[in-house]
Amino acid sequence: MSLFTGPRRNSAPVPPAYPTHMPSHHPSPMRRAGILGLLAATVAPLLQACSPLRIINSLAPKDTHTRSADHAYGPLPRHKLDVYQPNPPVANAPVVVFFYGGSWTFGDRADYLFAGEALASRGVVTIVADYRLSPEARYPAFLQDCALAVKWAADNAERHGGDPQRLFVMGHSAGGYNAAMMALDPRWLGAVGMRPTQLAGFIGVAGAYDFLPIGIPDVQVAFNWPNTPPDSQPLFHAAGAAPRTLLLAARNDVLVNAARNTEGLAKKLSQAGVPVQTEIFDGVSHTTIIGSLARPLRGLAPVLDRVTDFVKRSA
Repeated sequence: MSLFTGPRRNSAPVPPAYPTHMPSHHPSPMRRAGILGLLAATVAPLLQACSPLRIINSLAPKDTHTRSADHAYGPLPRHKLDVYQPNPPVANAPVVVFFYGGSWTFGDRADYLFAGEALASRGVVTIVADYRLSPEARYPAFLQDCALAVKWAADNAERHGGDPQRLFVMGHSAGGYNAAMMALDPRWLGAVGMRPTQLAGFIGVAGAYDFLPIGIPDVQVAFNWPNTPPDSQPLFHAAGAAPRTLLLAARNDVLVNAARNTEGLAKKLSQAGVPVQTEIFDGVSHTTIIGSLARPLRGLAPVLDRVTDFVKRSA
């Protein structure tokens, strides 16, 4: 098996659905084709010069948010974050700290302007944080960084119009792992004087929560495989003290298997009594599920709607 695909070794396959699931979203093929055709026509002149993320970011509205960049949350060069505030401002807004994916090996907060804009446009103060990457940094260095970023968010939420009592962690792919570990494993927030119980919720999008043994070479380096401890896995820490949780995934994700990771974590959290919402989408992939936050791609899956509803219900 590769890093994230397939059932856990020496265990039965995870069942395909659980009682906590909401119905899957099934956009019609014609609707998807129309949306993507319109997007292609809009961005075609940019394709030769820009990466897909730069194209998406170039299309993000500029009047929905106020962005302040390059806040230092720690002493190292990668200890930087950007804040997206709703425009017009929202009093005591919920706050989401977002961690991007990239196999713990690549990524940059500037590439996720579309995610910050999307959430800010719905009245959410959004923080997009960098963290140290492999091979320069190995597990658990990136978790230590994420904890520092969450601490910064709690300490500075009010300065940016946010409510520190409505603080969420969110991530996609490897970033979903990082967010999960903030919410489930008390070691990391405990090291900065916080507790997972101070979080209003955890949101995982195509996250990696149960991926031993490791098959992808870059991730083997990031996690010191084969000397990766079992307690490096979010599933290991799923217990009743976890905050309320929203888990979203793509049914046909070929990198991070939804049954093993998303549905497996949902089942264990539900068994522990944690309120969990889970939705598995058709019509999106591992990458387009997070891309659907961007305005041109929102017809692919209602990820932004689900996240916004989850966050707003914390009031």
